[in-house]
Amino acid sequence: MTKPSYVALVGLPGSGKSTIGRHLARRLGRSFFDTDQVIETRMGLSIREFFEREGEEPFRDLEQSVMDELTQGESCVLSTGGGAVLRPVNREHLKQRTQAVYLHSAPEEVFRRLHHDRNRPLLQVADPLTRLRELYTLRDPLYRESARFVVETGRPSVAALVNVIAMQLELAGALPAPRA
Repeated sequence: MTKPSYVALVGLPGSGKSTIGRHLARRLGRSFFDTDQVIETRMGLSIREFFEREGEEPFRDLEQSVMDELTQGESCVLSTGGGAVLRPVNREHLKQRTQAVYLHSAPEEVFRRLHHDRNRPLLQVADPLTRLRELYTLRDPLYRESARFVVETGRPSVAALVNVIAMQLELAGALPAPRA
């Protein structure tokens, strides 16, 4: 029996973690989990509602528990929440248990994608672009610390990004050999 292996995607909210993760999981023949969706399902409310009712700290506790659980089960591709790297224990789990890929996106690029999105609690401020720049300044070093690979999202298609990630994982020997 082969040991489970995990690919985790980290990056700013809106960097494409969920979309790319779903396609990458399909390509690798693995299950896909989005930590935010797992949390929403378990709590029975949206992340935004959870933030409003309980606050950020209880959310981060739940996020940490879900990440810990998912990186000890079956092989999978995992899309993490944008702030998952804020906790040292999550960064350590990403480094030790996963092949973490940082989907690097400039704040301006993310803003173009998200400026109409009302479901991201940390961006419900008067100036979301400034907020994204602040998040980037704080989190970019943490994403880099946690990740084995950095992929520039820029303008490539989802398929092109999935190919780049799969190729990096294969070249690094991070994927099990294909079955004959």
